[in-house]
Amino acid sequence: MVVDVNVLAVLACAIAAMILGVLWYGPLFGKTWAQLMGWGSMTAEMLKEKQKGATPGYIASFVGALVMAYILSHSIAFAASYPALASYSHLQVGLTTGFFMWLGFVAPVTVGTVFWDGRPWRLWFINAGYYLVQLLVMGTILALWV
Repeated sequence: MVVDVNVLAVLACAIAAMILGVLWYGPLFGKTWAQLMGWGSMTAEMLKEKQKGATPGYIASFVGALVMAYILSHSIAFAASYPALASYSHLQVGLTTGFFMWLGFVAPVTVGTVFWDGRPWRLWFINAGYYLVQLLVMGTILALWV
């Protein structure tokens, strides 16, 4: 099966992911996230130094979001062709696929930070929650942008 990928929808997903990240790690959970990451005790100079080196991280995040949206678009196309989902709307297929991609790939891989790195569960919920919402937003964009 050949999947026609809507490049504009994939680009829109990556842009939406970056906007979501700014909101998620800014006004929504930014202070809590920074404290859980151990950044609460950083001086203003230390924070400025971290921000100077943030550009590669933003670029990597954007490229990662492009890849994620591209792969999700394929997964949605395959899910939409599955007979058991024939009665689902495009939106339902997009949301269901995004959720199961998160449940099957993101959640199991990231939960290791709690057990191996000793990170708090609250930090995991913030980070994993971001990826859940990101995949749901991407699933919505990709499913509705026909």
